[in-house]
Amino acid sequence: MNCVGYPLTFRHACCSNQHMMAAIRKVVRSYIQVGTDMLVNSRIPLALIAWAGIACFFAPDSAFSQAGGCTMQPVAGASRQVMRCAGGVTITAERGARFSLIDRNRDGRPDAVSLHNKAVLVDVDRARRPDGFEVITPQAIAAVRGTRWAVDVKSGTTSVLVVRGRVAVGRPSGQQRVVLNVGEGVDVTRSGPLTVRRWPPARAAALLARLGQ
Repeated sequence: MNCVGYPLTFRHACCSNQHMMAAIRKVVRSYIQVGTDMLVNSRIPLALIAWAGIACFFAPDSAFSQAGGCTMQPVAGASRQVMRCAGGVTITAERGARFSLIDRNRDGRPDAVSLHNKAVLVDVDRARRPDGFEVITPQAIAAVRGTRWAVDVKSGTTSVLVVRGRVAVGRPSGQQRVVLNVGEGVDVTRSGPLTVRRWPPARAAALLARLGQ
């Protein structure tokens, strides 16, 4: 089973999608084999599911460190997790960030991240990823060919900050597009103009601090 495209939380995506689902499938098969008698006592299947969840959560990182061409690298004592992906892409996720990896051509190298909430920091090596990389949110698409930038999603707004290089930002609808340079950011909502601003140092530092920078 490939984990690309499944939601990733701060813990481990492959664990929740592979280990847990395998355990649940076993429980379902047991229902079919045993019949209606087992339905009377739901403690057995519930116990199995609870056991599977506990075993999954506390399993060693090496058991599910690979996900969709990326290697998960938890940072001890930190509120973030780092994913190093094939093709020179590094994704740093804030604790609790919910996102999915997208591999459109199924070559084992993710070419985009779909971010649903909280923040990620993406670092793309242009020499190894000449075809670029995207971060997609409900409000915006941020695309690059080699750079480092942070994206934060909260309260219906996507905020993009460029740390290195240049980033093109637009809405999924294709309406209006702006290009950000180092130190510049934009706040994208579902409507209204896209206004590029140089972020105050305090705002930039606060976002990057959430990502361990």
